[in-house]
Order: sequence, then C-alpha cells, then structure tokens
Amino acid sequence: MRPDNGPANGPERRTDWSCVDWRKADRIVRNLRHRIFRATQANDRRRVRSLQKLMLRSYSNILMAVRRVTQVNAGKYTPGVDKLVVKTLEARSRLVDHLTTYQPWKASPVRRVYIPKSNGKQRPLGIPTILDRAIQARVKNALEPEWEARFEGSSYGFRPGRSCHDAISKIYLLARPNKRKKWVVDADITGAFDNIDHEFLLRTLGEVPGRELVRQWLKAGVLEDNAFHATSLGTPQGGVISPLLLNIALHGMEAALEVKTDKRGQITGKRAVVRYADDFLVFCESEADALQVRDRVLPGWLAERGLTLSQEKTRITNLSEGFDFLGFNVRHYPCPLTARTGLKLLIRPSKKAVAGLREKVHDLWLKLVGQKVEILLANLNPIIRGWANYHRVVVASQTFSKLDDWMFRREVRYVKRKHPTKSKEWRTRTYWGKLNSERDDYWVFGDKQTGRFLLKFKWYNIVRHELVRGTASPDDPALRDYWWARRKINVRHLSLSDVMLAEAQDWRCPVCGMNLILEGEELHRHHRIPRSEGGSDRRNNRELLHLYCHQQRHARKEAGRDAAIE
Repeated sequence: MRPDNGPANGPERRTDWSCVDWRKADRIVRNLRHRIFRATQANDRRRVRSLQKLMLRSYSNILMAVRRVTQVNAGKYTPGVDKLVVKTLEARSRLVDHLTTYQPWKASPVRRVYIPKSNGKQRPLGIPTILDRAIQARVKNALEPEWEARFEGSSYGFRPGRSCHDAISKIYLLARPNKRKKWVVDADITGAFDNIDHEFLLRTLGEVPGRELVRQWLKAGVLEDNAFHATSLGTPQGGVISPLLLNIALHGMEAALEVKTDKRGQITGKRAVVRYADDFLVFCESEADALQVRDRVLPGWLAERGLTLSQEKTRITNLSEGFDFLGFNVRHYPCPLTARTGLKLLIRPSKKAVAGLREKVHDLWLKLVGQKVEILLANLNPIIRGWANYHRVVVASQTFSKLDDWMFRREVRYVKRKHPTKSKEWRTRTYWGKLNSERDDYWVFGDKQTGRFLLKFKWYNIVRHELVRGTASPDDPALRDYWWARRKINVRHLSLSDVMLAEAQDWRCPVCGMNLILEGEELHRHHRIPRSEGGSDRRNNRELLHLYCHQQRHARKEAGRDAAIE
C-alpha cells in the first residue's frame, strides 16, 4: 500500500494489491473481533457498539472482506445482477479504494439461480453483486464476534472453528448405548432461509451498527428472468451474511427445549440438541417426550420466527432403527457377546451418500470415455480425496473397500472401451502397476508415462475427530493457544510432504503471515529458486503458500524484473 493524495473527492490512498501487508490487516481485524467478543462477555453494550463502528470503518476490514469475496469464497466468479466479477489484482485494488469512500444507499436485488439438490429437486440461490458481498463481509466481521459470545454450544453450522465433524462427534457422545436418550426427533425446517421473518430478525439484532444495511439486503428483492420480485420473507442463500442471520434467528433453541447442563458443560436434563444450521436433532429419553417436542415445543418456537417443521421429513426414530444426518448413518446394532449393554453404536457413511457418490463418479467415467488418462485422473482424484477425507472420521473402512472394488470394475470397463483390440495382459501391463511408491500395491491404475495414478479410498485411514470444546470460539482471546493447537485438525487433505513443509513454517504462510489453514483457500507449493533456473524439488527449496499469496509473490518478482530492466 502506498499513500497518495488521489483525485479530487477520491480516496486518500491508492491500494496496490500485490503489496498489501496481510499480516498487519489480519492482526488488526482479529484484534478488533477479540475486543468485541470480550466486551460482549462483560455485557458492556456501549463498548460493543463503539467497536463495531470501528470495525465497519476499518481499512483492514475492507481488505480482508475483498480478499474473502474475490479470492476465498467458492462463488467468487459468480456474478450478481450487474454481471461483474473481480479477477485481477488491479480490479481488487479498485474495489478496495471504491469501498473506502462508497456510501451504500440502496442494495441491489439478488440474481436468482438454481442448483440441483440430492433429492432431484432444485435449491434456489440468491447471488448479490460483488459490491454487496464485500459490504456484507465487512458487516459480518462486526456482528459475528458479538454473537459468537452468545451462541449455544450445540450449534455447529456456519460458525468459525466448527464443522459437520463436530456435530457428528457430539452425536456420538449422546447416542452411546450407555446413555438414556434413545429417542430422536430428526427435524427438518421447511425453507428456513426463504421464510425467516424479517421483523423478528431485525428485533433480535437490536440497534446495532449496520442494522439498516441488513434491512436493505433483506428487502432488496430478487431478479429472475428479467422480472423483479419483492422479498417480504427470508434471507437469500448465496449471501455472505445469510448463514450468520440464520444462526441468529435460530439462537435460543436450547432454552426452548429446556436443555440443562452442569458447570462442566455436561448435559443433565432429559433433552439434548445438536444443530447444524437449519438441520437439527433432539435427543429424548422417551417416545412420549419426543412427541411433545415435535408437536408442541418446536412448532410454537419456530412460528415466532416465521418457520415451520416439514411434516414429510420430520420424524421420530429410535436409535435401534437409526437415522441419517449430514451424510452419515447413526444406529445401534445388537452386540450381545461383546458389549456390556448388548448394543453397539456405529456411525457410517449413509447409503444415500454412497449412492450419490457412485452416480457422480459413474457419470464422469461415461463422460470421459476416450479421453486421455491424465484428464480422467484430474477429474476423479479431487472427488475421491474430498469424499474420503469427509467420511474418514467414522466407521468407513468397509465402505471404502467396496468403493475401491467398484472403481476397479469401472477402470476395467474404461480400458476395454479405449483399447478393444488389445489383450488383457497388454491392458494390465499398460495401466496397472506399483505406481504409488508409498504403497505396496501392484494394482494401482494410472498413467505410467507421467507416473500419475488414481487414488484409492482405502488409503485414507480412519481418523477420529476431536470435538470442539463446549461454547469455545476463535474470537475468544483467552483461548488463543487452544485454537492454535487445533489447527492441525483441518489438514487431513494435505499430503505427508506438505504437512512437513507446514510444520517447518510453523503453519504460517511466508507471504501474508496468516494461518496456512485459511478456510476455503487453496495451498500451493512454491520453489524459492525456480526449476527453470536450476532449482531442485528438495524440501529446503520449497515452501507452502496460499494460492493467492503465491500469485502475489510472482507478481512482485515480475514487477522487480520490470523495474530492473527500466
């Protein structure tokens, strides 16, 4: 960043994206979040509001918001109604400078798009403009720490430091055979995002800085097929701030269900709840109590928020019958000989999740018939890696083995169709072998010319997930060491060599100084001395960077070369 007087009535500084001090920006925003969290804990509302205003004016918050919506988020290249996306360093710099002086008077409508759901239906998304997304990210950084100090420990969805795996780990503790809560209300809210009552949400937010901006986003409307539709209910899925607003609307579920805990956080009452965004489970000690929760307690509590339970999808089940949640199946199985209670709890990948994976991979095999093996591997390996990493926290070994057997049959069909006149021995010799040097496996499918190979599910060993502690939040400065120690939990997708590089760097990016495991941002391997200049692949010549920090480093190098030439 370099100071500049700028044009008349323009920003006082000009941002150079390739020279941003991300370490400093991250530290300022993180410290502000910590101060807001601490003030909320102290119930100092006046100080909370003052700090939130400071966050909204912070230049570092603008930088972090633009980085989030243009580089990290999955929808960074999805345009809103203005059809604009931000892809270049110069465009990001201009967006930051614009936001430093921009006065948001009216939010733009969201663009309606649809994505397929697992049940064959379509899920409506509302995509705000890139400008609105950046402002939403700024407001979220101001509001989220306050609510992180209030949120219940049973809430795991769309919160920093929490994941689906935490929800499953909590379910494991509640569903063990020696526990008394064996009846489960598997609840589903009808269109939670689309039906939240605006006035209830705004009342719950209170008189906070940015409240009118939130009102504008809620009332902005939807543009679909060039027709404008007003929005009197709901918050659009696809907005940066929408998940936080949903969590705020559903806050208080534990109190409504009369969930009781002791000083250690252990549940002592007759009910327990686990919630991931709008999907939640209520554990009860009897079927009668479960019926009361489903028919009396929840409907009235949800009605205040403009929400209702889905009569078709909400059901009451016993753990002996089991249920599916977040892609996993939870069930008690008879085990009279080895278990003291005569039952064993098994959490496995659900049949629906396995069927969905097979359908997706099967379509890819058919789509890529006749293509080079390299293209096939590039498309299949990310799917295998992601699915295996997600499901490896439960009893998945048998499922992984069956999937590998199924994949082998698909490999054989692919090779036969690609080389129908070749012999079986030739096909085996050409496409299978001990391609993975770390595995004693001679039946690895791949390309022997490049050495690349297809991953196997069974290579991913089962790793138990460590449940997040109680109501712990990364915004709590008292738990700084706790969250730093938990950083390794999110590195299952890294190879052993990458983990060793990260350890040598103390899990920090050498460019921005931030945690390498920045949610959603891809990691790249950088050669200090490029291979084109004689650099080697040895560990002392490599470092692990965030994808966009890697681009920033090369941009600086190119700028230095241009300056030297001039």
